Amino acid sequence: MPSNFLIVRLGSLGDIVHGLPVAAALRAAFPSARIDWLVDHRQRAILDLVPVVDHRIVVGRSVGGFLEAARAVRRQRYDVALDLQGLLKSGALARASGAGRVVGFPRRDLREPLARVFYSETCPVPAGQHVIRKNLSLLRSVGLDPNVSEPAFPLDVPESSVLEEVLRRLKLGRGDRFALLNPGAAWPNKRWPPERFGRVAAAIAERHGLRSAVLSGPAEEPLAEAIVAASAGTAVATPRTTIADVLAIARAARLMVSGDTGPLHLAAAVGTPAVALFGPTDAARNGPWSGRDISLSKYDGCSCRYERRCRLAQPCLFEIGEDEVLRAVEERLARIPAHA
Repeated sequence: MPSNFLIVRLGSLGDIVHGLPVAAALRAAFPSARIDWLVDHRQRAILDLVPVVDHRIVVGRSVGGFLEAARAVRRQRYDVALDLQGLLKSGALARASGAGRVVGFPRRDLREPLARVFYSETCPVPAGQHVIRKNLSLLRSVGLDPNVSEPAFPLDVPESSVLEEVLRRLKLGRGDRFALLNPGAAWPNKRWPPERFGRVAAAIAERHGLRSAVLSGPAEEPLAEAIVAASAGTAVATPRTTIADVLAIARAARLMVSGDTGPLHLAAAVGTPAVALFGPTDAARNGPWSGRDISLSKYDGCSCRYERRCRLAQPCLFEIGEDEVLRAVEERLARIPAHA
């Protein structure tokens, strides 16, 4: 029976969130095992909130950082290394660990097919699966059924003074609910117009009595300010947040409206009801996990799938109208259990 596991998923934030059920399943099946995670230095913060992971090995940006991480994992003598990323870099690090078994996806399911040379074995991935199920498919290599139960997202969400400040700005008390809007994304192709978010915020306040808090990452403050300006006084910008703050704010929110980006997946992981806006990425593969959540998608007609920038005059995401979002908001709120 294996007793030492290495999970390799370097980034990005949303992809790491989608890998957490693998760590949860391993811990449930092997409670005394050592479970380590190899992660890019920019994404370390999320794993600090995951109690089922024993050690986080950080990969720096330089060649020296890569070699240092390779040496660190080599010392641990893992039984099994699971590469959830499917890149040459992640495959090479998994192999460098010296694990007795290095497990990855079949060539056709790899982002960089040459990564297959680093694996000692692969596990089949049924076509059309959500990325969470794709990740869980690797558990077959250690005798676990990837479909036996609902995925778990083991996250410790600490108290947040930033959440308290958000409530103060919204003129709400502890326990009062609000909507959470997230306009930013690393890819410009994933950003819905902020003015539309602002008008949606005003309508949510009028129809559902929910004021809105607006998240923004580094250099995204102008997006948040544009939403606030267009919200008729119903939205406020959040202060600068950490990953822990985003989790705390999301858990306190009644609803989140967001494009396909890290904060959306953090919110989904803590059970926040979501309306998700998808253009160049596939909601069936990357969308919120809960069957109650709603994804509005223009992926089928997208001409720039999985491209950071749209090559057309207007991104397909812009084809999602405000009325469509508001209908989805109403439907998603109606799906919330009465006791929640």
